[in-house]
Amino acid sequence: MNNTLQSMQNNWQPIAPLVSVPYTEAEYQARLALLNDLIDEVGENEQHPLASLLDIVGMVVSDYEQTHYPIPISTPQNILAYLMAEHQLKQSDLPEIGSQGVVSEILRGKRQLNTRQIQILSKRFSVSVDVFF
Repeated sequence: MNNTLQSMQNNWQPIAPLVSVPYTEAEYQARLALLNDLIDEVGENEQHPLASLLDIVGMVVSDYEQTHYPIPISTPQNILAYLMAEHQLKQSDLPEIGSQGVVSEILRGKRQLNTRQIQILSKRFSVSVDVFF
């Protein structure tokens, strides 16, 4: 074994549990706590001695989250319903996209939003038109 590997082997034991892939929720929570501590310590300082460890632990946590907590893809109808709830709006509060009946059909998925309606909603809620596609 060369000197580099020997040195790594000697120092790996205390570090391995911190950067190894988590397989349980408890291991994930430990990596997440470490990540938060590293963020507090390193901040935006890319020259900090622990900056590369922050990157590694961040990737490990991100991979676990993508596998175990996937973000569901939402439909335009669900996004509109969410935005309406956040702004405390009723179906009749959106006459610019159609009557209350039209809005109801959109929310139930019986009717699709058209380009004009999407542009209007995008401006009203200050979101990208991509949100509705």
